[in-house]
Amino acid sequence: MTWDDLVLPDLTMQEVEDILIWLQHNDTLMQDWGMNRKLKRGFRTLFYGPPGTGKTLTASLLGQQMEMDVYRVDLSQIVSKYIGETEKNMGSLFDQAENKNWILFFDEADALFGSRTATSSSNDRHANQEVAYLLQRVEDYSGVVILASNLKGNIDEAFARRFQSMILFPIPDVEQRFTLWKKTFSPNATFTDNVNLFEIAEEYELAGGSITNVVRYSSLKSLSRNSNMIELNDILQGIKKELRKEGKTISF
Repeated sequence: MTWDDLVLPDLTMQEVEDILIWLQHNDTLMQDWGMNRKLKRGFRTLFYGPPGTGKTLTASLLGQQMEMDVYRVDLSQIVSKYIGETEKNMGSLFDQAENKNWILFFDEADALFGSRTATSSSNDRHANQEVAYLLQRVEDYSGVVILASNLKGNIDEAFARRFQSMILFPIPDVEQRFTLWKKTFSPNATFTDNVNLFEIAEEYELAGGSITNVVRYSSLKSLSRNSNMIELNDILQGIKKELRKEGKTISF
């Protein structure tokens, strides 16, 4: 995918472009301008907002443009119930990342970077030690660290204070949803006369990821009929499936 596939509000896009500027000019800033004596290395940012609003795609596109690998951290492989193992896993990850110039992308970062608890037990104390260790490794990393979360408030304040930016990825507005509907359907698709994508965008507040799922569902329904004609009922049934995931019900 390309930047053309990403539909974001102007303010969000401007803040994403600030990360690109850092990637392009960091070496000049730190070395040629001598700012390495005054500024901490690296760039730390939080992407927050509902699922499906473009956080993962944005991280991927940053890597694509800069020809850098984006390492998406699989939290299930990092977090361990055994004392010391999480720190060991994270230490290994950051050591490799330094040598390979990765962009580190922590999806659903709340699990690792969430608020510290009151130390009422040895497990609490150990969990807080893990957070403190992660904070230090993130702060010392010379590259880009992107944390993704559904809610900004879920991230520990000690991390938040050290971010260079905190970027909101909101649910798209009507015009953005209309753009997503148009961009996501295949150019090979045609529509029955009763399909009005703008009215659908107005009626149903969906994130880009949900719109993609509806397009996939309705397109496959069309193909199952050996047709390229997208029917309104298939789109509506796909929307119903997506809203059901969110615990919402609608009737047509």
